[in-house]
Amino acid sequence: MFSIIMTWIGAMLGIVVLLAMAVGAFVLDFDDAIGRRERRAVRPAEHGEPDPKTAPLV
Repeated sequence: MFSIIMTWIGAMLGIVVLLAMAVGAFVLDFDDAIGRRERRAVRPAEHGEPDPKTAPLV
């Protein structure tokens, strides 16, 4: 009986870990998409001199 309970607890913890990994990947992907949109929206010509640390935007 103890082994059955521990098996179910382990299965539930495994599902929680998989869900956390999926949510984390979604959040990172969404954050990266927002970052790309923000970088694309800022044009160096609009703010005077271009930033020498970044490549020119096409």
